[in-house]
Amino acid sequence: MKKAVLLILAIAATVVVAPMPVAQAGSYQHCGSISNPYPNTRYEGIPISNIRAQNVRCERARRVARGAHRKALRQPPSNEVRFRWRGWRVRGDLSGRHDHYVARRGDKRVRWTF
Repeated sequence: MKKAVLLILAIAATVVVAPMPVAQAGSYQHCGSISNPYPNTRYEGIPISNIRAQNVRCERARRVARGAHRKALRQPPSNEVRFRWRGWRVRGDLSGRHDHYVARRGDKRVRWTF
């Protein structure tokens, strides 16, 4: 009887002490792409693609990607661009085959590729 009680207490203790799952930060939501955002320019036909949002609705994420990217195209050419757009801090990595951007505002994130 005493061994059974000790066994039950040991099992209960391991259940209580077992690691609890850690809450993850919000995952990215896929928000599609914007096809041909710059018609009649040298960028005609190149989409703003792979738009992803974290803690932001897709409608706003697409608006941020379009507006911030328009400003990014006016920045001096280099391998990396950093600027602010309407309260969002934007960083772009232009060193690869595609340009990768991240816009941050507090805990909100928007990512896209051009």
